[in-house]
Amino acid sequence: MTNKVLDNLTDIADQLRDQATEAERIGQLPTETAKKLKVAGPIKMLQPEQYGGFEAHPRAFAETVMKAASLDPATGWVCGIVGVHPWQLTFADPKVQEEVWGRDQDTWIASPYAPTGIAKPVDGGYIFNGRWQFSSGTDHCDWIFLGAMEGDKDGNMALPPRMMHMILPRKDYEIVEDSWNVVGLKGTGSKDIIVRDAFVPDYRAMDGDEVINGTAQKNAGMTKTLYKMPWSTMFPLGISSAVVGIAEGALAAHLDYQRDRVGAQGTAVKDDPYVLFSIGEAAADINAARQELLANVDKMWDIVDSGKEVSFEDRAAGRRTQIRAAWRAVTAVDQIFARSGGNALRMNNPLQRYWRDAHAGLAHAIHVPSTVYHASALSSLGIDPADNLKSMI
Repeated sequence: MTNKVLDNLTDIADQLRDQATEAERIGQLPTETAKKLKVAGPIKMLQPEQYGGFEAHPRAFAETVMKAASLDPATGWVCGIVGVHPWQLTFADPKVQEEVWGRDQDTWIASPYAPTGIAKPVDGGYIFNGRWQFSSGTDHCDWIFLGAMEGDKDGNMALPPRMMHMILPRKDYEIVEDSWNVVGLKGTGSKDIIVRDAFVPDYRAMDGDEVINGTAQKNAGMTKTLYKMPWSTMFPLGISSAVVGIAEGALAAHLDYQRDRVGAQGTAVKDDPYVLFSIGEAAADINAARQELLANVDKMWDIVDSGKEVSFEDRAAGRRTQIRAAWRAVTAVDQIFARSGGNALRMNNPLQRYWRDAHAGLAHAIHVPSTVYHASALSSLGIDPADNLKSMI
């Protein structure tokens, strides 16, 4: 499969590596990096052709995110998260698609989806308030998806609860500067967002549960396989791919560092069987994580493309695979970092940044294994898990 975007990233590989230190220093991707990414096209891979997108196979999207993350973890992370938002906007109301992409097909959309806002129904739409954390790449985005709970007339959460995804233009929300002070993935600029009494028209609101269970896609009349894929496959894909790509970058940095290194006991690394064993094992595990993640999305694509429904058991197994791939890759990074000696801790050694960024990526909510592993085990036994175990599946 030809992947023009992957080729484009390869062409600017040195530039992405070189800007990583500056991205970490300023706490967001430099403006010049965002411009280069808009030319390269990773954010448009899942965007509809109608608006200049590539409608790429999600496998190609994952491979591209991995490549970007191997060059600079923050860049890969932004590509993975911001890059999945065009996929969802494709089955939103055509009016909001035109608002976002009608004038500029390179417009980026931020998130997060955590339902920490309240959308109070009013005539023609909602009055919206809230605060959110972790809006990756947000400084370079002009629109945003924000999670919410539907409110009552008094502005309290309505019962029964209804989750929503609200779509807002940049003028309707505030980016909180100095709200991203973290140990890893500093260059993602994943800052806080505040909304105060914004009016959101009906057509810019999506039912969050319908997005997750696939009803929204059906109601929008989606016919292409890409836009009928399960949300629980597509949304985590960019994030897990970024973590695997970071691990690949860590391995490359480790090899570069170890190639001529002599250990504290005077033994060249190339002659140290214990370090070489850890390198071989880590390389195998990182590759296994990559192949597992890609095979998983291929499996989901084949099910959807055949016209079948993806069962809950398959979705749960798919989420289990994504989580395990990320954990396996980061565990491998730990093994090689632990055998890199004290000089790997120095800030001028890129290996320490890959190590920190890998762990930061693993901390994302989609990589929490507990309920997903529980639900997938129950479903594999033919037992329907309780509703509280089905979150993110």
